[in-house]
Amino acid sequence: MHSQVVVLGGGPGGYAAAFMAADLGLEVSIVEADPRLGGTCLLRGCIPSKALLHVAKVISESKALEEWGVAFGKLQINADTMRARKQKVIETLTGGLAQLAKRRQVHVVQARGVFVDSQTLQLEGGDPQTYDSERLTFDHCILATGSVPAMPPMFNIDSHRVMDSTGALALPDIPETLLVIGGGYIGLEMGTVYAELGSQVSVVELTAGLLPGADRDLVKPLHKRLEQVYENIYLNTKVVALRQAGNKIEVQMEGPDLQHPAGEEAAAGPQTRSYDRVLVSVGRRPVAQGFGLENTQVVVNSRGFVEVDSQQRTADPHILAIGDVVGDPMLAHKAAHEGKVAAEVLAGEPAAFDKLAIPAVVFTDPEIAWAGLTAEEAQATGRPVKIAQYPWQASGRAIAIGRTDGLTKWLIDPETDRVLGCGIVGAGAGELIAEAVLAIEMGCQVTDLTESIHPHPTLSETMAFAGEVHLGTATEVYRPKRK
Repeated sequence: MHSQVVVLGGGPGGYAAAFMAADLGLEVSIVEADPRLGGTCLLRGCIPSKALLHVAKVISESKALEEWGVAFGKLQINADTMRARKQKVIETLTGGLAQLAKRRQVHVVQARGVFVDSQTLQLEGGDPQTYDSERLTFDHCILATGSVPAMPPMFNIDSHRVMDSTGALALPDIPETLLVIGGGYIGLEMGTVYAELGSQVSVVELTAGLLPGADRDLVKPLHKRLEQVYENIYLNTKVVALRQAGNKIEVQMEGPDLQHPAGEEAAAGPQTRSYDRVLVSVGRRPVAQGFGLENTQVVVNSRGFVEVDSQQRTADPHILAIGDVVGDPMLAHKAAHEGKVAAEVLAGEPAAFDKLAIPAVVFTDPEIAWAGLTAEEAQATGRPVKIAQYPWQASGRAIAIGRTDGLTKWLIDPETDRVLGCGIVGAGAGELIAEAVLAIEMGCQVTDLTESIHPHPTLSETMAFAGEVHLGTATEVYRPKRK
């Protein structure tokens, strides 16, 4: 069995690459071990988590309406119905992908693909009816194997009460108490879901702040709100050990934020807390081992990522790679765009991945989103920028909906007035950031934003208002101190 192009992996990067390659006239096969297309994002990540976050948001908003004299009574949750509804969302989307593949005549092979050499895959397991030979040869392969949740050995105690993000999304039950290990975006998103569903959620983070690496101005409003939603937030705190004790998980932690129940200062050494469930959310690792890459010329770096150039080519002339397996940021939309670039390269188009702004969104409440240059990056590189901020306390729309816990922030080139980066915290920040991405990619100046009419009253006005702050107050130039 032979295919002109084989895509190994059917996630958002993989199917985007396959569909684009087919549209460009190439003969394409997708090799995917799961019976359904969609990958981690659709099946065990982005989509189901956002579906559950929607439920959490509605619950939160229903509570907020009490200030308006509207009450809905006691919250009742049917976890079985919620799981079924989440599954229906997934099935609808996977069914749609199957139809798109069929329409484009993309051959979907359900099997595990293992490289025999640079132009041959051994097909294992899956559904033999989708392939007529145990080996699939190809002219080129696009590697799109993605990533999986990281589970440090010390946390892998073989207990169903210790979950990764996949286990948490399965919604096995709504525990009375839940500890989230890791203050990154996945942990905070899932913690938000369980907290709104009724769990007492605590978060433990090894560093000094939630969302390490994100702009502190954006994190502050989120942290303040999460203090009202979560039972505890432990910063600068290390988890020393996990142990199952009956129906509980005993967690040994040590750090300055730990206190005795009475509120006294924590004693020296580890302290033990018990939880019904523990969610380990300490990052993801690329899937670059275990399927024969050593039988090719592909180079995997010390961090486990496949090395590629701007055209997504690896060191092997027959293999390209995209998505999480090639490096940060591990985002579905970045993978999809890389997949399209790879397909265009194979079709002979002059394509390259050269984006100035890859948007990132944390779907907590409030949401956090950013694109382009960040304040942390400007400081690290010593690049001078102007910073213009607009607090949502001055937004009519934000006041009307009771969500003034927001901020819109632009980073601007002090010489050209071009916008270099944007950060937003607030309700719907993930939708608003798209305007910033377009502005950065087009090389817009601040006046391009302020002279574009934004609808009133909306939160999108804050994008222009922040620009007006810059133009009207001659914001001082922020010059980071070099180390």
